[in-house]
Amino acid sequence: MRTSKILSLSLPPALLREAERLAKKEGRTKSELFREAFRRYLHERRWAELRRHGARQVRALGLKETDVARLVEEYRMD
Repeated sequence: MRTSKILSLSLPPALLREAERLAKKEGRTKSELFREAFRRYLHERRWAELRRHGARQVRALGLKETDVARLVEEYRMD
């Protein structure tokens, strides 16, 4: 049984050439290259959401974002 699914992807020719060049240079398949790119994209999105959540919490508590590092340090000292 396959552990992955096949996906069709459309790219502009220049971007496809760049992906092919990079995959060849790194000795990887285009699939590996795009899997890693998507994993990194998801990682960045999750961090961005975490930062937005933190900013909302800072505002809800009536703090300034510059207070956060100081409060974390104080908490760690206890």
